[in-house]
Amino acid sequence: MEKEIYIIGHRNPDTDSVASAIAYARLKRELGEERVTAAMAGALNPQTTWLLSRLGIKAPLYLADVHPKVRDVIRRTAVSVAETAPLLTALELFHHHGIRVLPVLDQRGAPTGVIPLLKIAERSLATGPASLRLVTASLDSLAACLEASFLAGSGDGAVETLHLFVGAMAEESFTAKISGFDPVNLVVVTGDRRSIQLSAIERGVRLLVVTGGLAVDADVVRLAEQNGVALLSTPLDTAATVSRARLATPAGHLADTGFESVSVGAPLGRLREKLLHSGETAVLVLEEDGTLAGVATKSSLFEPLPYALILVDHNELSQSVPGAEDLEILEVVDHHKLGNPPTSNPIPFITAPVGSTCTIVASLYEEHRVTPSAETAALLLAGILSDTVILKSPTTTAKDRDTVSRLAVLAGLDWQAFGAEIFAASGALSGYGSPDRVVGSDFKLFSQGEIRFGVGQVEVFGFAEFEEMKTELRGALSSLREKEGLEVAGLMVTDISSESTMFLMDGGQGYSRFMGYPQPEPQVFEMKGVMSRKKQLVPHLIKVLGGR
Repeated sequence: MEKEIYIIGHRNPDTDSVASAIAYARLKRELGEERVTAAMAGALNPQTTWLLSRLGIKAPLYLADVHPKVRDVIRRTAVSVAETAPLLTALELFHHHGIRVLPVLDQRGAPTGVIPLLKIAERSLATGPASLRLVTASLDSLAACLEASFLAGSGDGAVETLHLFVGAMAEESFTAKISGFDPVNLVVVTGDRRSIQLSAIERGVRLLVVTGGLAVDADVVRLAEQNGVALLSTPLDTAATVSRARLATPAGHLADTGFESVSVGAPLGRLREKLLHSGETAVLVLEEDGTLAGVATKSSLFEPLPYALILVDHNELSQSVPGAEDLEILEVVDHHKLGNPPTSNPIPFITAPVGSTCTIVASLYEEHRVTPSAETAALLLAGILSDTVILKSPTTTAKDRDTVSRLAVLAGLDWQAFGAEIFAASGALSGYGSPDRVVGSDFKLFSQGEIRFGVGQVEVFGFAEFEEMKTELRGALSSLREKEGLEVAGLMVTDISSESTMFLMDGGQGYSRFMGYPQPEPQVFEMKGVMSRKKQLVPHLIKVLGGR
């Protein structure tokens, strides 16, 4: 099975994250990998929204989570039986398909129960004359099981418990044999014995079955009609008729209704719990409308998942799309510090100390001798200019500058004007829509020992709007810190024009005196010359929180 591969950036994606995912997916498809899709793990921020609109590029697929679902491992080819079908049909299905549990379905396709193979075995091993004589069936299921047609009377779907007798003796002996039974509960099986046929009809038995496809006299048929006796003609011989009659019980009558089930959309973990802890050997998987999708057994838990991930612009699971820890990670393309989880197999891990993941992706185009289109070149260019703040960030390297020059030519753009356009279009905090979006749009989690902290960053032109929104931003930051259970949560508001940052911090009051930056007011730090979260602020916070 060929997997669907999602190339995806971190939660709260920024322009570099989205641009690198789209561009790398395009490169993969150029190289012949068709089942590759660019994805994003969160909503687009205003800058990226503007950029994609500017370039006429569709936003990546949004994946809120990639936790494996039951639908990912279930095979929609379940063997099942209709509740009106005879036990004979169920036995044939067990035999031909080697299954242990058979779902029983109503007319709509929804399960009403299951028939375990063990129950079939127990029924087949019943002994004793009384048990062997009993037939629990409806007239409809008897007719179906015996391949018979009604000569008198008609079908009935009601299940009855009947006593079966074979009329293979003299009339007197036969009459004596059935004399102790209520005729309305009798099934009589006979051949072309007219005297037995008449005797059974005159007594008013529930059902008379004539075997071998033998002709039945017209007066016998009329008498059966008059006496309300159902009369069946079967092509089977008497021995086969008797055997099959005991297998005419409708499947729905045998079904256990206390079965375990799970929806196709349920997390795979829920199926695992049911299979491992319920004591059942199989769990029925239901479509959203309640109809049967498939049958899951413990072997289903070992089915390969139909999709995998390539991570771009991050390598830590704490920053990745929820559920990434349960999937195969095929590659990582990143420019951040290492914090990656172990993998079960060796994978390409492409990293470099450059200012943008898009710089690395652009180098991969070069490596594979693929020239990006003007649109893709502009997308990669935007990712670099965004992450390096138009090459002003201290994370900027010579490689970034060279790549920007090359991509600008391919895109037909003046990179400085393009960079100014990008930030001018997205430099207003009001463009985010709410204080929560400002704080959370590019918020990343980090740790120092057992201390967990998070830092978000937005770029602006001047701090006037920040001063107006400061109180609301502080409240949003506090809520986010509480939600994530962090020691410290901070927001970098970086002014591109002055190349400085105002850092708003919630929590960690005991560390404030170690920050080493001016505080215009409590929990607000003025950081001149600080523009990079990755290279400047986070390393500094790690030292502060670590007491170094």
